[in-house]
Amino acid sequence: MEKQGPMKPKGRYLLIFLILSVGLFVLILLSLALGAEPIPVQHSLAILASVLGLDAGTAYSFNEAYTLLEIRLPRALMAVLVGATLATAGTALQGLFRNPLAEPALIGISGGATLGAVLVILVVEGLALGASTLSVLGWLVPLGAFGTGMAFSWIVYHLATFRGRTSVIHLLLGGIAMNALIGATLGFLIFLADDAQVRTINFWTLGSLSAASWRTVGVVSPFVLLGLLGLLSFARVLNALLLGESEAVHLGIRLQRLKQRLFVLIALSVGATVAFTGIISFVGLVVPQLLRLWLGPDHRGLLPGSILLGAALLLAADLLARTLLAPAEMPIGIITALVGAPFFIALLLQSKKRQG
Repeated sequence: MEKQGPMKPKGRYLLIFLILSVGLFVLILLSLALGAEPIPVQHSLAILASVLGLDAGTAYSFNEAYTLLEIRLPRALMAVLVGATLATAGTALQGLFRNPLAEPALIGISGGATLGAVLVILVVEGLALGASTLSVLGWLVPLGAFGTGMAFSWIVYHLATFRGRTSVIHLLLGGIAMNALIGATLGFLIFLADDAQVRTINFWTLGSLSAASWRTVGVVSPFVLLGLLGLLSFARVLNALLLGESEAVHLGIRLQRLKQRLFVLIALSVGATVAFTGIISFVGLVVPQLLRLWLGPDHRGLLPGSILLGAALLLAADLLARTLLAPAEMPIGIITALVGAPFFIALLLQSKKRQG
């Protein structure tokens, strides 16, 4: 019998995408079923079927239906949106910078959004609005976070732009400097805050999906879909950048326009998600690294793969955050950091061994 040759790259891509898609589907089902009050998987499927007007023949309670449709399903969708956005933005930034350590927080979006949220919390609660405070915070905090996140990313971009050209190195250094300034300002504001305000501020510094609802999913979705579709369209251009900026220019790529469009797409999509979830670290850093081990450097595979793996990773982290100490809930940023930091160190050690 003739020996079968190695799997072609296209076949390997399809296999990995199939595995990621199945894994994401399973994690969505687990996210809907597991929690402080578990819902059997067959009940979850029956509830979802009823939304489509189908009768699965399985009885379920009103509480189960309400918990799944009004609490867990929008939260799972928010995890998918946020994870996909952070991972894909990280992949695009690493391709743009040609630096494996680049991530969305680097360009000031996450830090700026956190600073905006903290300022709104201190001002609104300082006004002592009483019963209306919660409803005001419900929209003012994410609006303030989004606005300041976009403002600081705009400042970083213009610090790196001179005579119509944007330097990637200056963009990197500007982001580091701006994040240091934001960190110092945040530390001063937290020093001034009282205990109740500090607990609210922790939501932004540690990250959480607890604010997810159909309303927040509806607000975030257009920004995320615009960002993801836009970034996917730049796959071939990012591949050309792997050769270097000079070579990309010789291939007819308008680098300045590319940098501007990528920056706007990433700032809009990441800013919208951070505004409702706070800072969730390591997703945009680890996912691209892991995918490169499986798929190689081709962004035509990395970008769509980032959508699937980023969504799956954040769903898994949120599931752990909700169930490890149930009925209490851990901030999701703790989970992603505890898993992401050792994993990233392992990748660095593995890379060091290959080079040695």
